[in-house]
Amino acid sequence: MSKLKHYETMFIVKPTLTEEETVAQIDALKAIIEKNGGEIVACDDMGSRQLAYEIEKNKRGYYYVVYFKIEPAAIKEIERNYRINENIIRFIFIKYENKKEITAWTKMSDEAAKKAN
Repeated sequence: MSKLKHYETMFIVKPTLTEEETVAQIDALKAIIEKNGGEIVACDDMGSRQLAYEIEKNKRGYYYVVYFKIEPAAIKEIERNYRINENIIRFIFIKYENKKEITAWTKMSDEAAKKAN
């Protein structure tokens, strides 16, 4: 069995969705992570923000960060799901590997968990 790696994903949801649709999108994306064997540790709901530059005619977007652990091979499938989702205007995956990075990941995920409660 391969070891779970530490990841962070940040995605931006289209600002044109209703609050309910935004929540549904976020829940669906988190479900994809879990369906692929991921273990969600914390989430950081950053809310609606101004984009650095216009993306697909959008000036704003709803930012959301998920800290999770998963087998590296599963990332491809999650990324594929993000890519075909037209409500996601941008996304990124960051892998934390060495001790120093994992320590930073743990600190960020702990802070996000505290903020959520």
